[in-house]
Amino acid sequence: MFENLSDKLNQVFKKLKGHGKLTEKNIEEGLKEVRMALLEADVHYKVVKKFIADIKARALGTEVLESLTPGQQVIKIVNEQLTELMGSSHEDLNCSGTAPVSVMLVGLQGSGKTTTAGKLAVFLRKKGRKPYLVPADVYRPAAIDQLQKLGGQLEVSVFPSDPEMDPVLICSEARIAAQQEGCDTLLLDTAGRLHIDDELMAELIRIKEAVQPSDILLVADAMTGQDAVNIAGSFDSTLDIGGVVLTKMDGDARGGAALSIKAVTDKPVKFIGVGEKLSALEPFHPDRMSSRILGMGDVLTLIEKAQDMVDEKKAAELEKKLRKSEFTLEDFRDQMVQVRKMGSLTDMIKMMPGIGNIKQLKNLEVDERELVRVEAIINSMTPQERRQHNIIKGSRRKRIAKGSGTSVQDVNKLLKNYTQVMKMFKKLNKGGMRGLNRGMLPF
Repeated sequence: MFENLSDKLNQVFKKLKGHGKLTEKNIEEGLKEVRMALLEADVHYKVVKKFIADIKARALGTEVLESLTPGQQVIKIVNEQLTELMGSSHEDLNCSGTAPVSVMLVGLQGSGKTTTAGKLAVFLRKKGRKPYLVPADVYRPAAIDQLQKLGGQLEVSVFPSDPEMDPVLICSEARIAAQQEGCDTLLLDTAGRLHIDDELMAELIRIKEAVQPSDILLVADAMTGQDAVNIAGSFDSTLDIGGVVLTKMDGDARGGAALSIKAVTDKPVKFIGVGEKLSALEPFHPDRMSSRILGMGDVLTLIEKAQDMVDEKKAAELEKKLRKSEFTLEDFRDQMVQVRKMGSLTDMIKMMPGIGNIKQLKNLEVDERELVRVEAIINSMTPQERRQHNIIKGSRRKRIAKGSGTSVQDVNKLLKNYTQVMKMFKKLNKGGMRGLNRGMLPF
């Protein structure tokens, strides 16, 4: 997502920074390339027109032309305008009102409503709320089964919907059932269609009138580009949606929907789906997304992911072990598993500032299978071997390789890397470990 746009914008900025002094001519040439990059990213043409006009008005002003670093000033302006274009600040899910409150998920078939309901349940539970899943798509029995399975997997209560029931009745009775179970937030997974029609909208209006939801989220597929913007406009004109969830943002969509929806509909993107896992739902922060697009990274999201996964008590214990050089292969494995839970390592690396501008790391893809092999190797060791790696000699290495389905060379490589990490920590211990982030390993 946004890779092509990021590349083209960075090429423009590189040219602008190459000019010692910016003139109206080279600014206009640069903005022409920015315009083309945005249009190629499937951003709405009216949005592009206003965006370029706003940047031009500021770029031709004294804050750039009289600046000591005009190229950097243009980047700053583009960053600010991109952030404003996407909504300036994050708008959270509206759960205000007397519990249990209802959140309606609406959208076309195949947009990912049912999976998003499960992801939102995970998100709400982290916030201390008690979600209640409501399958209201009676036209697609598989959707009811899918949500019930998700509920079982997440240990979240699910209303026992029946395909013969009226969707409005399901939502009304679910509210009573949620109250009885002590749940405070209903997630209503409503029916979709292959396209918008009067019958669908009439049903959604009836559900809205019956349950008076605190928020209505349109779930739209980011891969559909400008169609997602048009769909958002149609649903909003009928239902007055509260915001949008863009799914499949981890795919190869050009990103036009994320950049256009707020400007066209005046409704914010509240969440983005960034993977298939139920934890792969991120609150949408315009300023952070702008930083990602411009290759500045996204440290805040990276920190939040780490905070969600790192157990403070375990982190403190780990720090003590590192200080005493008692960090074992078992600790190494546990730490690696913890890092993997944060999501794709490739995506996390891209969140680091400046990575996009380093040619050698630009298209870096971390082989997640290597981490699986490492975990398998350590799991094939005995508890004693994990605690005392020095006893792992020839015959033990062969047994471990056979047990993990790897080669002796793979086992040797792991032990060598582990030894090097331990040497590094010993050096850090001598010089103080103030530079080490608690609970995180540099591998």
